Amino acid sequence: MSHPDANRWNERYSSECDFWSELHPSQLLRDHTHLLPARGIALDAACGMGRNGIFLAERGLRVIFLDISGTALSHLIKYLRGEDLEPSVAIYDLSNLRLPDNYFDVIMNFRFLKRITFPIYRRALKPGGILFFETFLKSDSDSSHPEHYLDPGELLREFKRFEVIHWQEKKITKRGEKTQKWIAQLVARKPGEIGF
Repeated sequence: MSHPDANRWNERYSSECDFWSELHPSQLLRDHTHLLPARGIALDAACGMGRNGIFLAERGLRVIFLDISGTALSHLIKYLRGEDLEPSVAIYDLSNLRLPDNYFDVIMNFRFLKRITFPIYRRALKPGGILFFETFLKSDSDSSHPEHYLDPGELLREFKRFEVIHWQEKKITKRGEKTQKWIAQLVARKPGEIGF
């Protein structure tokens, strides 16, 4: 894929493979494991090397992994085959995301932001489905690319009709860095009616 984002992430995954492969599943996901269904279909959007989706696949869910980086997905496919897990992987630009309505039991979106995905996620989750969303929040030091950062309260507003199980905006220290960043976290369940 000849796309500036694909090229940038392919370079990062090539040069920082050890770093990415050693990451554990998100703490947000681990803290809410009890919400995961015993079986079903999950989407790991902007999955990178798949740490969060692997966590779900090991628990019996069928996971569809999407990312713009072919390099990351190559590593992921090799890992999944080595663990005898069925790879459902696609190189995908989430700027043009299309998903079927009422299809997924779980959707995960970690450390990625394209606002056009919000209504798509709302429609693509089955009634009763669970959304895990965590990404960076705008602060004064993040003014160069505002499209990559949520506004305070934005995530909660976008999913206001969902049953909110967990929501928080907090400062974290990114692994390997000394500076702190603001993140927003949301775990929410889609209401039970069809056609939401």
